[in-house]
Amino acid sequence: MFSTVLNLNFLHKALIALLLLNPVLLIAQEDRAGADEGLNSDSEIAEKEPRRVKRLGDSSTADWEIDLSMPAGPVGQGQGSDYDLPDAEQNARLQSLLSSLATTPGNQEAMASLDKLLSEILEQAGEQARLGQPDEMQQLLSVVRSVNPQQAGLAEASRKLQGLRNVDDWLVAASQAMEADKIIDPVNGNAMHFLEQVLAVDPENQFAHASLLRAQRILIERALKAAQELDFELAEEWLYEASIVRQPQDLVIEASQQIDGYQLRQIDTFEQDILSAIEAGNYDAAEFVMIDLIALIGNDQRVQTLRTRLNYAKRYGLYSPGEIIQDALKDEQDTAPAVVVIKAGSFLMGSTDRESGRSENEGPQHRVTLRRGFALGLHEVTVGQFRLFTKSKRHRTQAETVGSSKVYDEKSGRITDRQGVSWKHDYEGRPARDNDPVIHVDWYDAQAYADWLTEQTGFQYRLPTEAEYEYAIRAGSMTRYWWGDGSPGDPLENLTGTEDESASGRHWTAGFRRYEDGYWGPAPAASFVPNSLGIFDLAGNVSEWVEDCWHPTYSQAPLDGSAWVNPGCERRVVRGGYWASSKDQARSAARISAGAGLHGPRVGIRIARDL
Repeated sequence: MFSTVLNLNFLHKALIALLLLNPVLLIAQEDRAGADEGLNSDSEIAEKEPRRVKRLGDSSTADWEIDLSMPAGPVGQGQGSDYDLPDAEQNARLQSLLSSLATTPGNQEAMASLDKLLSEILEQAGEQARLGQPDEMQQLLSVVRSVNPQQAGLAEASRKLQGLRNVDDWLVAASQAMEADKIIDPVNGNAMHFLEQVLAVDPENQFAHASLLRAQRILIERALKAAQELDFELAEEWLYEASIVRQPQDLVIEASQQIDGYQLRQIDTFEQDILSAIEAGNYDAAEFVMIDLIALIGNDQRVQTLRTRLNYAKRYGLYSPGEIIQDALKDEQDTAPAVVVIKAGSFLMGSTDRESGRSENEGPQHRVTLRRGFALGLHEVTVGQFRLFTKSKRHRTQAETVGSSKVYDEKSGRITDRQGVSWKHDYEGRPARDNDPVIHVDWYDAQAYADWLTEQTGFQYRLPTEAEYEYAIRAGSMTRYWWGDGSPGDPLENLTGTEDESASGRHWTAGFRRYEDGYWGPAPAASFVPNSLGIFDLAGNVSEWVEDCWHPTYSQAPLDGSAWVNPGCERRVVRGGYWASSKDQARSAARISAGAGLHGPRVGIRIARDL
């Protein structure tokens, strides 16, 4: 409905213009009024005549200038009038309503009908905008503006018309921006900005829709390229931008599936690279690939599983604690000595001042933490295993070089030197059995054997460190011996027991009380029970060389379990009890200093392997 003040003002102008250019309407109105009042005398008619003439045109211009702008031509007469509609039926309705309001200015029904008609005209103008016909739209809006400049929706339609006239310029600007690869940037200067302006005034513009499709494809290509370069975060951003360009999402969905495929394949590739690096022992490379995988999928369950496996491999390689490893020898139809995987851990190394039988060289007690697992020989190296080495490398031991070694003499009950004794012999100088622990070897022979195993297997073999040996013999215990603080009840190791007896009836006077293991001299390797880590003969049978140089105390000793070595040192550490050692030497903390060239019936070899 027209407003009661402002809109009526404009309506009055239109109506006055209509009357001034069509005086017949006003005369007819006057005549009808006279008929209603009855016949008048000639004098009454003469009195009214001057007034009629004055109303029809004799008034001064000043009487109208206050609120009247005269139309340019007759209302409803000829082409191009501000009140002329292209539709004849609508035009007739408009002229009729304006005439009605001219004769009855307060006619509410006519005013409502006129408002409705103007709204219809605006709807038609909107349809012309949709069809991209600005001239036709202009003609309709001109009529509405002439009748009622305040008509609801007119201002919006006028803005749309102005935009419609700018469509060609915006389309050119959009094409230029797209050619310059400015799809979404910079702000207010990108192709999307211009296309959105076009579609705001011309929603059906085919060129604009085709340009949107092109823009979406360009953004999708960017997403796919980023994915192929493994930048999936950027690919996701480009794909999102492509999704908001136009409503149809079929191309975006297809691209998303492609990117998901790239990502899954890359995840699989990363996983295989990590596993391969772990298997090769290249843990640094595995860590680098793990970073890429985390960047790709976050710290999800798949990453956590690989992380656990990598950390486990850093400690134990591809193995589990307690697992037994036997590596093949490349030049022999045989294997390296069996080794047992020892779990990483921490322990107190050495003994306290209160421990019975301790030596000053066992202190100060200190905590050692082995952050990586290692493998330790299941038992001592045997004569048969050492024979493969000497045959393959044509190695001559120190005993063979000097032509003698020390043996146990049953007659005297002492250790004496004897000519012609080497690793091929037992503790008394007789031919050794293949499953006897090899003896009559010095530290250099033991080191050469470990180096040969590395060469033959491709894995790092070595002598155990002193800390590793004590960690293994303790097996989590804090007692004097790995089995407890006193004499073992059952045969656990080849130790000196008071019930042991030699061939000639000799007995150990300072051995474990009431203990008998059935051997005088070394027993075949692994003849007794293992400790809780699954390792045999650590506290007895034969003592064993370790990697470390001898130091009289543990002051400044490594805390990570590594070997404590001074280049060129001449004395090394021997660990573990042997078949004739005192009870104190069978303790877990006991250690002995020996020249690196020592060889005889008491010390053998146990190897370690890195994982």
